[in-house]
Amino acid sequence: MENNMPLAQLSVLTLNVGFARHNADWNWKNVRSPFARLYYVTEGEAQVILPSGTYSLTPNHMYLIPPFTMHSYVCTGPFAHYYVHIYEADGKNSLYDNWDIPFEVDAVTNDLLMMVRLCELNPFLKLPQSNPDVYDNHLMLMNNIRMNQNRSFSDKLESRGILYVLLSRFLAHSKLRAEVGDTRIQKTIRYIRQHLDEPLPIGTLSSIACMSKDHYIRMFKQFTGQTPVTYIAIRRMEKAELLLVTTSMSVKLLASEVGYEDTSYFNRIFRKYVGQSPQMYRQGNGLSILSNQ
Repeated sequence: MENNMPLAQLSVLTLNVGFARHNADWNWKNVRSPFARLYYVTEGEAQVILPSGTYSLTPNHMYLIPPFTMHSYVCTGPFAHYYVHIYEADGKNSLYDNWDIPFEVDAVTNDLLMMVRLCELNPFLKLPQSNPDVYDNHLMLMNNIRMNQNRSFSDKLESRGILYVLLSRFLAHSKLRAEVGDTRIQKTIRYIRQHLDEPLPIGTLSSIACMSKDHYIRMFKQFTGQTPVTYIAIRRMEKAELLLVTTSMSVKLLASEVGYEDTSYFNRIFRKYVGQSPQMYRQGNGLSILSNQ
């Protein structure tokens, strides 16, 4: 079964890119970011601890950590890698909705050349230091996005093309989440993504899927592992996290953008899912785990 996500709806941008060399000093704990992280390892070995287990990072392999994934790094010796921090610009479509994407793939010869070229195109997006206390701040993230947007069209086009190629290495080994047997749940997932600022009653979603409410809830949980209500709340909080670190939007307006007219209620829900208030997240506590290389 083919993925129904049109290529034109995939909007990926480079937030940070560079080359880093470490010696037992890449040890960050409980990292969680609204951005995906792609690594190409050139030397040495390190480990990433994910909810699914502990994985070694070795040369000539690429690794992809999805956004909003809690993880930790362990580095006990020399280690060098290229890194790319990626975010999906509009938030209305995501590769991770329809695909189970592998964490590790073998790199091919041209992948290293493309990493080098991406660094050449975007020298201003290199992280200044490995210490997150130095560069984790809202102002720097906003500045990186602004510089990304202000590049020449040719540089934007080439950078986007490189990201597509690198991501395609992972998609070539990905598995579609299609065991449910039809595309009706996927259709409602796209609808949810595109209407997070609106009420999303189960009756509306089940009607779109041409199912009864009870049948829709069962099928949705089989497909996603979550009930529709939980899925919607998590997607709203993830969009809120992304807006908090990539825009200067007020919390009141931001709450409306993710479907909450009551700002106080939004603050309570955000704290429940993220562990701190939107204001604290924007000020830096949420960013302190955002941009470790």
